[in-house]
Amino acid sequence: MQATPFPTASVADSLTLFHQRAPLVHCLTNDVVQSFTANVLLALGASPAMVVDPGEAAQFSALADALLINIGTLEVSRADAMLAAIASATQAGTPWVLDPVAVGGLTYRTAFAQQLLTMKPAAIRGNASEILALAGEGSAGRGVDSGNDSWFALPAARSLAQRWSTCVAVTGEVDYVTDGQRDWAVSGGDPLMTRVVGTGCALSAVVAGFCALEGDRLAHVAAACAVMSRCGARAAQQASGPGSFIPGFLDALYAERGGVTV
Repeated sequence: MQATPFPTASVADSLTLFHQRAPLVHCLTNDVVQSFTANVLLALGASPAMVVDPGEAAQFSALADALLINIGTLEVSRADAMLAAIASATQAGTPWVLDPVAVGGLTYRTAFAQQLLTMKPAAIRGNASEILALAGEGSAGRGVDSGNDSWFALPAARSLAQRWSTCVAVTGEVDYVTDGQRDWAVSGGDPLMTRVVGTGCALSAVVAGFCALEGDRLAHVAAACAVMSRCGARAAQQASGPGSFIPGFLDALYAERGGVTV
């Protein structure tokens, strides 16, 4: 089965809704990427919040438009905050997104991610190795790095999506987004995006924001991937290396607020 290239017109539709909604995204994310994630969301026109105390996290997730759960720097108190936030978000009808960072390589986070699946995320965003491990199919990952190709992980992504009634984005040189029945392929990006910390984690936060939109959730998740990919490609054209890529990437995201560019 071949994945269908995601149409540019659908990106424009989702992005227009995103700018109109300006979603408030509650990010329980890893310590390494908090600032970058917040800047990416702000550049796109969303509002980020990083509330990590378990009591406050539960309270805030009910007020937010979307919740991100990123297990990159997982420890016990953070896990408690995540569980409390998910429970509150679920009760409030707030969509939440799972980023299963480094799942498969470490026992605690792998078991915790499997527990989170039973709480029904609206979407899952991970690299090929993470998606394979989350589906119980093994992987060739090394920490946060993927040793597998995204196309190779697409069947596992479909399986996860069908089992848990969710959307799964498996990202790589080409991003594949599936609900288990439909598949979208999102091309673009640039290898330079892998040479800075946080582009994948920030994408998961953007996916969470797009999950807050009305309409076809699978299309919105694919649109989030497409916006990040094309802004990364645009920034890489002007950058001389990772240091100049980051401000260029944020500028490219900010330019999307003034009208869709292709």
